[in-house]
This record gives sequence, structure tokens and C-alpha cells, in this order.
Amino acid sequence: MSTEPNQPEAGKKPQLPQPSEKTPRSAPDARMLRRRKFLNGLCIGVGTVSLGSIFWAVIGFMLAPLEDEPAGTWRSVGKVEDFKIGSTSIVKLEDASSVPWAGYAGKTAAWLRRDGESEFTCFSVNCTHLGCPVRWIETAELFMCPCHGGVYYKDGSVAAGPPPEPLPQYKVRVFNGSVQVLASPVPITHGAG
Repeated sequence: MSTEPNQPEAGKKPQLPQPSEKTPRSAPDARMLRRRKFLNGLCIGVGTVSLGSIFWAVIGFMLAPLEDEPAGTWRSVGKVEDFKIGSTSIVKLEDASSVPWAGYAGKTAAWLRRDGESEFTCFSVNCTHLGCPVRWIETAELFMCPCHGGVYYKDGSVAAGPPPEPLPQYKVRVFNGSVQVLASPVPITHGAG
């Protein structure tokens, strides 16, 4: 019975070739070490910047309610003689929170009433229910929201419907013969909740 040289004998385990001592493992060269060190530093740096920006955003979000509300911006809406005493008319103005590239979305409106020679009252056009625009009905002397049936009296207080609060008012002044409204960001509605 002859055995082939590559086949193990019955009952014996095959032997694996042993590494020779003549082929040592090659040590990483200096160029590779520099590259690893650079990439490790780069990853740590990018990770630190990313984590820092997330941390900064979270802190800003948490501290934002502590800041005062924006002061607003005075916007001219017309000359004093453009408004008849006792009349209520819609005026167009730019939203105070608007950015230069907002375009048409940065425009808003308000209801301006001339009460006397230099006395004016100005109401937001947005209903406090869901922010729908209200209309002034001259014959009834009421502001009405056509969307959900909100009704406000001439002074802006709630007359009927779902609005939870009166119409927001803007401050008004007469400056150099021009009527100016202190525009503030569009009021946030309370919702139907």
C-alpha cells in the first residue's frame, strides 16, 4: 500500500505549513504612519466641529425664549390726509421679520382707522383663531373672518365664533405728515385646540 506524499496517513492530522523565520512581518513605513496620524486628526477635527455646531444650535434653541421680542420697524402706510376721519381702510406694509429675498411673502396688511385729527387705531389683518385674513364690514362695523365664522367688534374684541383673543393691535404714530405703523412679525395663531 503506497501513500501519496500530499495525503495524510490515516488517523493523523494534516500539518499546516509554518511561517519561516526568514520572512519577517513588514513594519509600517514612516509615510503610512504620517498619513494615519493626519487622517485621525482630520476625523477628530471634523467630529469636534460637527458636535460643536449641534451643541450651539441646541443651546440657542433653549435660550431663545429668554430674549426680548423684536422691537419692530416703523413702516409708512400713507399721508395723514389720505385717510378720512371715522373710516377704516386696509393698508399694505412689509412684515418686520421679512428677509430681503422674501418677495411677495414678506408683504402683509393691517386695518387702519382714523379716529381723529392725529389719532389712529391699527389692527392686524390676521384672525387669532387660525390666522385667516379678516374683512371689515362697514355697514355692520364688524371685522369678520370668512373661513371659520370669527367676528370681532369695531374695537377688535371678540364678538362671536372661535377666536380665543381679540385682534392684535399695532402701534401707530404720525411722523412728518406720514402715518407710520410699528410693524412686528406676523402674530402666531393659537389654533383650534
